[in-house]
Amino acid sequence: MSKEIGHASFHRRIAIMVGAGHVPGLNAVIMGAAMAAGKLGWETVGIRDGFDGLLHPERYPDGGLVTLSPQLIENLDPNAAGLLGQAPRVDPFHVRRVNADEFVEEVDLSDELLRRLAAEDIDALIAVVGGRGLSILYKLHRKGLNAVCVPRSIENDIAATSVSFGFNTALSFTIEMLDRVRQAAQSARKIGVVEVLGDKAGWLALQAGIAVCADAVLIPEIPCDLQAVAARLQDRVTARRPWGLVVVAEGATFVEAPNAEAKPSSLKASLSPLATGDASEHVIRRSGQAAEKVASGLQLAIAEETFPLVLGPWVRGGAPTAIDRQLALAYGAGAVRAIKAGSYGTMAAFVPPDLKFVPLADAINKVRTVPARSEFIQIAGSLGIFLGREL
Repeated sequence: MSKEIGHASFHRRIAIMVGAGHVPGLNAVIMGAAMAAGKLGWETVGIRDGFDGLLHPERYPDGGLVTLSPQLIENLDPNAAGLLGQAPRVDPFHVRRVNADEFVEEVDLSDELLRRLAAEDIDALIAVVGGRGLSILYKLHRKGLNAVCVPRSIENDIAATSVSFGFNTALSFTIEMLDRVRQAAQSARKIGVVEVLGDKAGWLALQAGIAVCADAVLIPEIPCDLQAVAARLQDRVTARRPWGLVVVAEGATFVEAPNAEAKPSSLKASLSPLATGDASEHVIRRSGQAAEKVASGLQLAIAEETFPLVLGPWVRGGAPTAIDRQLALAYGAGAVRAIKAGSYGTMAAFVPPDLKFVPLADAINKVRTVPARSEFIQIAGSLGIFLGREL
């Protein structure tokens, strides 16, 4: 679909799509892009539910595209749920459908998507996506799509950018909830174990744990020794302070005790001999697994009552913070500047104090993890927060 678009003063029609999963502030990105495009005299449309609005327009009574007129944008609430919605799956290379034999199959509709974009006279696309979505847009760009991506991630794990929009809101809400858990733990004289989002990166757990001065913070980057955590808590949980707070990322890793024997469950034993993974409800839904493991392990080790809690998807709701609203508007407007400059196949990256545009190839297939010498690691150590093992 790649074509010469001409000078910025020529009429252009650009589209915006949003990947799977809600992040507070999506409307602000749409507003920023539409307002910046309108100032250039360009027309902006939104694609409903990822790419579904283009691939399956018959599903929508008013069509799969939304004209982002100045009147609509002027009255759009940046705090409300996303105007365009999100699709559960946004990968046009693997679209599931039922064939003539009534079997579910996966088909590649990427060429069809590009044809429909061209048929709608869409010159370029702004995609508001997470890590996997960046890889999909990179493949589409290589097939000719003029695309600029805006990174969004609750976990702040996207490479090549210091801050993804959505993270600050998640961090603020997580801190608020941890403050409440700490008060509850103090009142109940128990140890609270709170699981927060962070499958591969521990930014949310670490920064929130520092803010509330947790006793321990367990993140994926530092394998945790539960016996060492228990020993640290035994020193801190006393008659004068009969409570504790442990923050654990959902992707936290653990150092297994030597000579520990794996105990297969009945469900795993009934599976194929080649089956892997723990046999429980967490095979499909991992949420809560880390909190449960830590809480039960600590309770057995120190004979203190613990209670596991899972914040999980709750942090994805609510209104964006002031920082995320500003960042979302900046990302949207910046993406339009990139289109004007012809910088396709790029991702907007906030590298304070600048907003830059990096090649998608530099952002995909990588995870922004917490470095071993991170300043936040040093701060946690200075505050006496235990990180799962001696560093």
